[in-house]
Amino acid sequence: MAALTTLVLGGYGNFGARICKALAGDPATHHGIRVLVAGRDALRAQALANTLGHGAQGVALDHQTPGLAATLRQWGVGLVIHTAGPFQAQAYNVAQAAAEAGAHYIDLADGRRFVCDFPASMQAAFAAAGRTAIAGASTVPALSSAVIDHLCAGWQHIDRIDTCIAPAQRAPRGQATLAAVLSYCGLPIDVWEGGRWQPQRGWAHPTPVRFHRLRPRLGAVCDIPDLEIFPARYQARDRVTFRAALEVGLAQRAFATLAALRSWGVLPHPEKLAWLMHHAGGALDFLGTPLGGMVVRVAGTDAQGQPRRRAWHIAADHDHGPEIPCMAAILLARQLAAGQALPMGAHTSTSLLPLAAFAPEFARWGMVTDVVEE
Repeated sequence: MAALTTLVLGGYGNFGARICKALAGDPATHHGIRVLVAGRDALRAQALANTLGHGAQGVALDHQTPGLAATLRQWGVGLVIHTAGPFQAQAYNVAQAAAEAGAHYIDLADGRRFVCDFPASMQAAFAAAGRTAIAGASTVPALSSAVIDHLCAGWQHIDRIDTCIAPAQRAPRGQATLAAVLSYCGLPIDVWEGGRWQPQRGWAHPTPVRFHRLRPRLGAVCDIPDLEIFPARYQARDRVTFRAALEVGLAQRAFATLAALRSWGVLPHPEKLAWLMHHAGGALDFLGTPLGGMVVRVAGTDAQGQPRRRAWHIAADHDHGPEIPCMAAILLARQLAAGQALPMGAHTSTSLLPLAAFAPEFARWGMVTDVVEE
């Protein structure tokens, strides 16, 4: 079987580079995948490709320029992995180009509208092309849904789902990621709370969150696809929340301050501060550690009709936390390269991968997981 030419858009970025290294460097898969490292800077793209070997190549590509589909066809691309965020304000031009070029498509989008509207918007194009398109192949909703499916297998119903990510202060930060979270900082977010939709302001009013192997942190509401997908998918009766808990309390309160300033009309576009915060954020690294993690808590009624409360925790040391958002895309790309069936048409990543599929990746990076009965 010919190698699957895989173009990683944003390939030398914070997440793209990790995906390129995994796909090109894994002895089990590099014979089945040829990596094209794509980005606006040809020199940076080729510099990374030179470290990968196995036929990897750097290419200059701006996904906003016309003729993208023709370029993908010219290069023989069979899979596009889109990591060039932020996705909150993006259209589906990259996915559309992939469909027109007859290529599969995977992205790491965390934008709520981008991911939630993706299946309806792109189903016809990818069904006609006979290809697979997957949005949000990242921590949410790919890993988060895999955890819930595992924790709640056989349950009669779910009452509450509470998720919190806790990045390490010292872990590499991407400017695009900062711009994405700042884009909704201080804006009202629809959250399923008390069995109905209620507005909560992004990054405002941080509250304490407990972890199994990390110290307690303050966590604030974030706008992600899970908030919209999970209430219907899991028929959650009471609540679905998602928070982010920064390691340094001062940084968490700084985001809360930005949220307040935006709500007062003083700072209408906090995302414009992404470049400054990206370059200045390291000033607080001495207060942090290389340890990050995540927790998913569920409550409901199990198969025997008994009330249950369970939690899944993961701890990622040595600044390896940013590997987690890349894992779903890596796993799905390997499946495509191996000729394993994935559903045709356009989908979110919800429940496409079982939790067991992530276990080898967790082990590869020395990450520790725990399931706790609470």
